[in-house]
Amino acid sequence: MNLGIRVRHLMCAATIGLFAMSAHAADSMEKAAKNDYKAAVKQADDNYSAAKDACKSRSGNDKDVCMKEAKATYTKAKADAKATRKTRDAHADASEDKMKANYAVAKEKCDAMSGDSKDRCVKEAKTRYKQ
Repeated sequence: MNLGIRVRHLMCAATIGLFAMSAHAADSMEKAAKNDYKAAVKQADDNYSAAKDACKSRSGNDKDVCMKEAKATYTKAKADAKATRKTRDAHADASEDKMKANYAVAKEKCDAMSGDSKDRCVKEAKTRYKQ
């Protein structure tokens, strides 16, 4: 095998390796976003329940205000959790788009090869970029 082909193989493998790490990071970010969202909503639920219980000892308008404040705090906490998740989901979507673009580049680099080398390169790219 000549030096040019070896260099291309090494470049292809290195490129695929680097982009595979970004694919793993995207999966991890998405899972973390979902877990953080669930935890934030549970915390909001717990806080709302405690706040409502604290309002029970009050009466009249004071109780009504207390309940409205508890509900408003709950609504804001859930909205913040949702906004944070959407932002993280957007980042995960961007990572997925980048992974697809990087796959296209890696596959194109494989086109410079032929035979078994090309087949291995394409297979490696598909595996690493989850295509």
